[in-house]
Amino acid sequence: MRTSSPTAAEWEGSDTMHMVDAGNPAISGGEAPAGASGAVWLAAAVSALGGLLFGYDWVVIGGAKPFYEAAFGLTAPTDQAWAVSCALVGCLAGAMASGALADRLGRRPALLLAAIIFAVSSIGTALTGGFSGFVAWRMIGGVAIGMASGLSPLYIAEIAPPHSRGRLVVLNQIAIVIGLLAAQIVNWLIAAPVPPGASLAVIAESWNGTTGWRWMFAAAALPAVAFVVGCLLIPESPRWLALKGRWDAARRVIARFGGEAQADAALADIRRALDAAPGRSLGAVLREPRFRKVLMIGVALAVLQQWCGINVIFNYAQEIFAGAGYAVSDTLFNIVITGVVNCVFTLVALGTVEKLGRRRLLLIGCAGLAVIYAAVGAAYVMGVQGWPLLLLVIAAIAVYAMTLAPVTWVALAEIFPGEARGASMAVATTALWAACFLLTYSFPLLNAAAGTGLTFWLYGIVCAAGFVFIHRTLPETKGKTLEQIEQDW
Repeated sequence: MRTSSPTAAEWEGSDTMHMVDAGNPAISGGEAPAGASGAVWLAAAVSALGGLLFGYDWVVIGGAKPFYEAAFGLTAPTDQAWAVSCALVGCLAGAMASGALADRLGRRPALLLAAIIFAVSSIGTALTGGFSGFVAWRMIGGVAIGMASGLSPLYIAEIAPPHSRGRLVVLNQIAIVIGLLAAQIVNWLIAAPVPPGASLAVIAESWNGTTGWRWMFAAAALPAVAFVVGCLLIPESPRWLALKGRWDAARRVIARFGGEAQADAALADIRRALDAAPGRSLGAVLREPRFRKVLMIGVALAVLQQWCGINVIFNYAQEIFAGAGYAVSDTLFNIVITGVVNCVFTLVALGTVEKLGRRRLLLIGCAGLAVIYAAVGAAYVMGVQGWPLLLLVIAAIAVYAMTLAPVTWVALAEIFPGEARGASMAVATTALWAACFLLTYSFPLLNAAAGTGLTFWLYGIVCAAGFVFIHRTLPETKGKTLEQIEQDW
């Protein structure tokens, strides 16, 4: 897909589009840095629909879990763990493929492909007739999740001005948590009340077990279609166009975003970065020790975001709240509460990521979660139930939502070299989904073997180790262009 296509040309020709700064470090002279225009926010919002679907498809499983398990007769812990974690196999495949697709075809075509897969897999999961079909469609949907998880922040980072890039990439995380919350609300609204102590057989024969859980998955088709349409309208990343030698097309995109005065200066900045090592593969880039270090940091941040343990609260909410003494219907309402908290505190990150910076927020997140998990573990070990445990879970989600959840994606979108940014992002997101698979698959086994309290203490130790790692290795990147960050390494 080229930027000369009719839809992209109409976008690029709009008089309403102005991208201030366009990634150039010094176009405003001594004036205060300008923020992103409405046009850049609009393009970022379209890309962030990938995050919304990522969030919805990732969390819808939690509310549907007691009903599809009853429908398919899943009672063994290994079957239950596989039903939840099988999508991660697709996530791994999608993350690995996303780098090659983004670097070869462009960021926009890769996003479009992810949107189409989201739409098809949501309907397929809803219509499946058995557990094997359910697993297959969940894996296919996981491919879209894996692709969108890296592609959406990558695209946003490449179109964003430096002094607004953090907020714009956080917009993708806001879309993710809106997707999480939407899934939780949809699950709660669709599910009919479940009598306390209802058996698997009763649930399997109920509306929830025969039909309700299918609508929970099918609801994702509507935003998926909107994502498809949006991907046909947004322009290609000017940095990708420059990487492919299409300088005139890149200049047109930048000029239409930010004006003619900015286009030449921004392109000169990009050209200097690319001329340092034109046309190298990821392997060639990684032969430089500085970039091996960058990739190591990126992979470690991606793994930390998962092994900090917060996703088990979303994916195994029913077990966690059941262990705290809540019935199934109360659990669904509590899941909605956690979703609202997640959304509200992600908005806090929108206001702090450019003020406090990436490094400080990540340190705050690791320290906060380590302390909260110590208390959560103690609550389970001592048999504390009800609202005290609910408050601790909400506190953990709040800390994660304004630190590790959004800021990890901001850092990953910023730190990699431009000549191999797509491939590097794919490596990091592949590591993220591999870590997520291990986390999701291992939780029921750890929970059964060691108990929930000891399991959360283990996650707390991981967070403490993450604090030390970030403090020693990660520099601050706020307010810098992508090219400046690359030169700093």
